[in-house]
Amino acid sequence: MSPSSENSSAASFLAVLSALLNSDLARILISAVIQWWNASRFRGTYRVDAHHVMLDLTDKAGRNAIYTKRQQVTFLQDNVFAIQDQTWGDGDIFAAYRCSPGVAVDRYKEGYRWKILISLRGTRNRGEQEEFVIERTIHDGFTKPIQDFHTQIDHPTQDLSISVVFPQGRHPKQVSIIEQNWKRQRILGKEHQIPLLQGRIQYEWQVHRPRLYEGYILRWEW
Repeated sequence: MSPSSENSSAASFLAVLSALLNSDLARILISAVIQWWNASRFRGTYRVDAHHVMLDLTDKAGRNAIYTKRQQVTFLQDNVFAIQDQTWGDGDIFAAYRCSPGVAVDRYKEGYRWKILISLRGTRNRGEQEEFVIERTIHDGFTKPIQDFHTQIDHPTQDLSISVVFPQGRHPKQVSIIEQNWKRQRILGKEHQIPLLQGRIQYEWQVHRPRLYEGYILRWEW
């Protein structure tokens, strides 16, 4: 084979390899490998079977909002008597804080995030299941024309759903979902809208097996 033929074959191989690496199939395979690797190294106290977060914007100015997180979890270790919640954002993010079951006994800031220690007021063992409900009232947290609602996946999770409820008289011009680590963004269409009473509207996005350590951001312009 002549040098020119060899160069041509090498260039063709590299072109095919580059196309494969940039294809959707390659992204899926790489994502699956990363997910498996992260999950295999995970040493947390529980996994999340269902994770739903909702932000209810209760006024048109975005000055008052209610954040609700529901997690159905299965414990992976024995003798678990406390868990940790985390949160961040603008405004007064702790105007009110409630959790069930358990009691918030301490909180501290680490970087830009607040960590909240929740005493379960009892012991949970491997294989036991529990539903946690955390509700926070937020003041002056969503007053800008473009806002983000950020959810971080820190435990292996089976199903995730993210919702934002908009008030009557101020529906969003556009809503999109952003996968932070993958730097991927797409606009949510009408199939993600749920009409509610009193002229309110809810946007909801769901994903099966969200990537561990991924940040999912629901961004809107209003």
